Amino acid sequence: MTPEERQSVLRTLRSPKLLKTEVLAGLVVALALIPEALAFSVIAGVDPRIGLFSAFTMAVSIAFLGGRPAMISAATGAVALVIAPLVASHGVEYMIAAVLLAGVFQVLLALLGVAKLLRFIPRQVMVGFVNALAILIFVAQMPELLGVPWLVYPLVALGLLIVFGLPRLTAAVPASLVAIVVLTAITVFSSLAVPTVGDKGELPDSLPSLLLPDVPFSLDTLQVVFPYALAVAFVGLLESLMTAKLVDDVTDTRSNKTREAWGQGAANLITGFFGGMGGCAMIGQTMINVKGSGARTRISTFLAGVFLLLLVVVLGDVVALIPMAALVAVMIFVAVTSFDWHSIRPSTLKMMPKSETAVMLATVAVTVWTHNLASGVGVGVLVAMVLFARRVAHFVTVDRTVTGNDADATAVYTVNGELFFASSNDLYSQFEYVLDPAKVVIDLSGSHVWDASTVAALDAVTEKYRRRGTEVQITGLNEASGLMRERMAGKLP
Repeated sequence: MTPEERQSVLRTLRSPKLLKTEVLAGLVVALALIPEALAFSVIAGVDPRIGLFSAFTMAVSIAFLGGRPAMISAATGAVALVIAPLVASHGVEYMIAAVLLAGVFQVLLALLGVAKLLRFIPRQVMVGFVNALAILIFVAQMPELLGVPWLVYPLVALGLLIVFGLPRLTAAVPASLVAIVVLTAITVFSSLAVPTVGDKGELPDSLPSLLLPDVPFSLDTLQVVFPYALAVAFVGLLESLMTAKLVDDVTDTRSNKTREAWGQGAANLITGFFGGMGGCAMIGQTMINVKGSGARTRISTFLAGVFLLLLVVVLGDVVALIPMAALVAVMIFVAVTSFDWHSIRPSTLKMMPKSETAVMLATVAVTVWTHNLASGVGVGVLVAMVLFARRVAHFVTVDRTVTGNDADATAVYTVNGELFFASSNDLYSQFEYVLDPAKVVIDLSGSHVWDASTVAALDAVTEKYRRRGTEVQITGLNEASGLMRERMAGKLP
């Protein structure tokens, strides 16, 4: 921990009020993790106990190793989707090998500075990421609301009334925890026949143990697990770093993204050695922890993992009685409060450039369509790059003036703007080759040469003039542009 984090943890431990917030937040998150972990186990095609133990080991590990205090990591749907084909084709042992290799990849990527790439993700991609997450969280609750006993609906309505209304009256106790306790008490004492956590799968009754995957340590095994491990590494890092940035914004604090990256890798290694399915940061549970419960330190993350283990191993029979309606209400609350409603207001859309809105919508659409946050963010960044290049390309201007008379005449072309592949491709057609006198000056003092495409375009212009017997002089290059042209001029086909 940094000195600031250490002081924050010590201050929390000394303050009963702050400590209560962290403890209750950890308890609420643990309760919310159980059905999610069970559901992700089904997606991955593994025993439900594997998902629960993965949630425990990831949460506890990242509490010590991660770079973003109060962020929750556990088994996630994105990772489950990636490894599901491997489990189906080669079994759980190969999945464990893939998780271990993914952890190694994440540590290596962290050391190579992958966290610095986050700066290239535009704000509108982040907005799209958050909105898509909120939509996916909401959509994920629909199976719990379709084809269920009618009593589920008033229970969900009561849960929503509590989680939205109680904070207006008091913040002494997390509204999410109150909703879970109240709805559980109602269903138990009224003997209501509604779906419960216990219906999702068998809860474990023992602790996880260390193991090594029972697979051949050979090149063939590496070829099988390599693509899945790489996919898990990238998806996990992307979701974790994006979630960390979101928490930074919510809490007005900064986090160590590089430490978060290798911390995720180390947590996946630990989870793999305990036979887990791996994971990454969880946006829904993180928002419950940070936004819904007010947690701010690593204490809540650590306790979420500890409470999860205690609940499923020691109090499994009690946890199994929690109605899914309570957890659905909590997750709907998270979805509604996480969505950036300001981004879709008519006034915002009218003010925002259409290209920026297109980036946000592309991120949302692809993420919701594929249920893959990595795909959505990747497409959003790509769309942003294309639209930015297209917009900047139109900023290049070429002005022509002719000085002198007859034999002493000189055509001066003044080029202004950023010259790169999108803008320099049209440069060749901006000159009056037939009308120009015997001497031409191309003034680039108001521009910058960014790539080989521009150097090639300048070569093409000077070569065309040379064939007509015209002398061309290129002036005004800044130092970087001059060095690039000197290094590549005449050497490009």
